[in-house]
Amino acid sequence: MKKRKVCVVTGTRAEYGLFYPVMKAIRASRKLSLQLVATTMHLSPEFGLTYREIEEDGFKVDATVENLLCADTRSSVAKSTALATMQLSDIFRRLEPDIVLLLGDRYETLGAATAALLMNIPIAHIHGGEITEGAVDEQIRHAITKMSYLHFAATEVYRKRIIQMGENPKRVFNVGAPGIDNIVTMDLPTKDELEKELQWRFAYPSALFTYHPVTLECDSAEEQIDTILQQLERVGLSVLFTYANADAQGSIINRKIETFCQKDPVRYKVVKNLGQRRYLAAMNYADVVVGNSSSGIIEAASFKKPVVNIGERQKGRIQSGNVVNCKIENLESALRKALSEEHVKKCQTLSNRYGDGNTAQRIVSTLESAEFSTRKTFYETKGLR
Repeated sequence: MKKRKVCVVTGTRAEYGLFYPVMKAIRASRKLSLQLVATTMHLSPEFGLTYREIEEDGFKVDATVENLLCADTRSSVAKSTALATMQLSDIFRRLEPDIVLLLGDRYETLGAATAALLMNIPIAHIHGGEITEGAVDEQIRHAITKMSYLHFAATEVYRKRIIQMGENPKRVFNVGAPGIDNIVTMDLPTKDELEKELQWRFAYPSALFTYHPVTLECDSAEEQIDTILQQLERVGLSVLFTYANADAQGSIINRKIETFCQKDPVRYKVVKNLGQRRYLAAMNYADVVVGNSSSGIIEAASFKKPVVNIGERQKGRIQSGNVVNCKIENLESALRKALSEEHVKKCQTLSNRYGDGNTAQRIVSTLESAEFSTRKTFYETKGLR
């Protein structure tokens, strides 16, 4: 029997980490054949050339796309998207996938969806139906939803929202978040092993910090990160920093963090790319997760971990009760609340609303059996009929 060719397109270290359990399940399937395209941050020396880590994990990278421009502006992001679309059209023509599998809401993901749609290649999309009011990611995510034929939502609320957008319920599945699979199945390093790898210790209280540009705000990323770093210092945290994504003004955030960490290398450490295994271990061993990454909303609850979510980048996402939301200028008080005995105890009683760690197999089972097409009929919900 001819295997269905599933082409995964990944552009960032974090997205690849979420794709990882799904890719493993595709590779193990007798009915599917994995194709893999690495783009954007994976090919950038600034972000650690992470395509090499994909290969070290045992995956064959079938094609690469160098589309990330050096400039740190909104126009460079638009041009990087165009470059991704152009190059991926040639790659899809060569690989001839039966379906393109995409995840999330990145601009290069939109480029991949555009190329696939215009080439009449069906698209399957993971993590649709979510709301993030503070970032352009929301519009990108919804656009990819309308381009896609199959939908793998992380919660029932998100599944219903995709249907509300006119997608047929028969093609929309609540499968959970693939990041939870990694927490359940990965062999994470011990605290001693991780500290040895990082050459840094998790002194109490410690934080794992990731902060990305808020793309729908006009405020300067420089002013935002300066205000954040000042408050982190006042609280007296030890902080493990990771790099911001390759969005407009992301390099400003990264440079500021690098300079800040030089002030006290014992308390502060910055790592460009922790990789999924070390990142999840760091989340487990830190006392609090801080920033505006989706991982604080989705994965941290599985570790019963307090989270401080800064600003509106993740506004609208379903939370599990472990998150303290705050404005940038109120970070200090939010950190003290998150680290309070009352909140830490509350986190120990919560369950993660994003699934049970079996997402990858649900996705693969659907990819093995579902019919693929690019032709769709708008599904009218009852209230509008």
